[in-house]
Order: sequence, then structure tokens, then C-alpha cells
Amino acid sequence: MEKKYLLHMLTSAKNLSPFDANMAYDAGWDACIPYIQVESDEVKGLVEDAIFSRGPSGVKRTGLFIGGRDMHEAMEMLETCQKSMVPPFVVSAFADPSGAFTTAAAMVAKVEKALRDGHGEGLSGQRIVALGGTGPVGSAAAVIAANAGARVTILGRQKEKSDRAAELCNQKYGADQTVDGEANDQLDQLLGETDVVFASAAAGIQLVSKEQMANAPRLKVAADVNAVPPSGIHGLGVMDDGSPIEDSQSGAVGIGALAIGNVKYQTQHRLLQQMRETEEPVYFHFEHAFEVARQCASE
Repeated sequence: MEKKYLLHMLTSAKNLSPFDANMAYDAGWDACIPYIQVESDEVKGLVEDAIFSRGPSGVKRTGLFIGGRDMHEAMEMLETCQKSMVPPFVVSAFADPSGAFTTAAAMVAKVEKALRDGHGEGLSGQRIVALGGTGPVGSAAAVIAANAGARVTILGRQKEKSDRAAELCNQKYGADQTVDGEANDQLDQLLGETDVVFASAAAGIQLVSKEQMANAPRLKVAADVNAVPPSGIHGLGVMDDGSPIEDSQSGAVGIGALAIGNVKYQTQHRLLQQMRETEEPVYFHFEHAFEVARQCASE
């Protein structure tokens, strides 16, 4: 009898995301086992239990998924997973806290495509504002865009928190000092020199008003990951996929939550499938999600 494909799903939150469990089953995993409220110092022991209990053939049908709600914690857990392997007892792992990595990757990939379609440009050299940038989606999107050559400013309620988030992005993930932090009250000033807006703050809150849209002369693309009304960006609809934004004086186009969500879904599905099908272990995070999201966005 062949061994089943088992995905051990770790999260520091009190509940495992039903979204992630559904995605894993739909990608072909036979069983998904949740581990909730996992602390960082428990990861090594859980990994060892997972790899030593199935033998060399069984580990090829075993995987680890890391959820939670914190980008940096998830990346540290992924690193611990990788360091805890003892060849030939080696399994694949995928970090996607609250779906933030695949969501951020999808948003940046859709924006990149809109820039190429509308302006013949990529992300390199673009000035980007990340609203709600201190959260996992905003921070991951900032790193992805910065590593592609953009200059990104993370905005949050408190400048001190935005500065800390930007510093972590620069130091931990190779953004090379191209991510800055600012408070939300600087948005009006920043919009005058902004090419792209990422919106990933709390759902149901408008972040960019009609008046602010009218005072963004360089704006090319705006993207919003939240589907709960009102839109985070005035004039941008959840189904927009490169449509002109109402009241934009620059002719900017919008990428709505459902257009981003479609690419996010495909990206997470493909990465979960790759984990199950690979002969050699893989360790996925936001960089790998962006590679796949680019492919999905171009199809």
C-alpha cells in the first residue's frame, strides 16, 4: 500500500486558516494535519517527528506548511524547518502566513503586467506607496517590488512602526535600503511623486479619496486587495483588471481584489502541487510565489 501525501500545517494563530486547508486538499494532498499556537522553539521538534516517522520513501510524500499572521515569524520558522532536516529524511516546506505571500505576489505581478501593457515599463524605477504597508501583505509586496528595482514607501498609522517595518525589509530580505517608512499623514505629499499605489490595509476603509486621486499626476497603476466596500482606493472596483480609475487625472488604471485573488489562488495552488510532486525538497516563500504569480498573470 502506497503511503498517503501528508501536509503538516503549522500556525502560531489559534486557528488554522480554512482557506489554506481547502487549497491543500484541492492541490492533491490526502490529509492536512493542523498544529495551532505553535511557538518558534517548537518547530524543530515537530519537524523531526514528521521526518523520522515515515522512512526515506514516506518523506517524499510529506510536506510542511507555515501559516500564522506575521511575515518575519513565518520566514524564521521556514528557516528552522530547513535547518532541521537530516538527510535522507528531508521534506519540502512552504511559508504563506495568512496567504500574505501569495496575495502580495499576485498584486505585484498584476501591477507589473499593467505597467508593461500601458506604459512599456516594468517595476524598476517606479515610485511606489504601500498603504497598510506594516502588515504582512504590504511588507511582502514592498520587498518583492523593491527587489525588482522599485523605490517603495511603507505607510502606516505610526511612523515609528513604518520605519521598523522598512528596516526589516531592507536588512532581512535584500531590499538594499530601497524601502522607506512614513506615517499616513504624509500621503498627500507622497502622491505627487507616486507611480503606483498598493493598498492592503484593513478592509472596508477608504485609503485614497477622490480629491487625493485628482492630485496624483504621475499615478499609473493602483491595486487594492480588499473586496469589502468601500473600496480602499476611490473609483477602483473589485473586478477591475486594468480599467481606468474614475476621477484619476493621470489616466491611471486599477487592479481590483478579485483580479488579484484569481492570480493568488492559482499561485498558491501551483506551489502546493509542486511541493507534492517534487522529487527534491523545495522551500517556498514570497520570492517563489512571485515567480509563479508572474507566470499566472501573463497567461
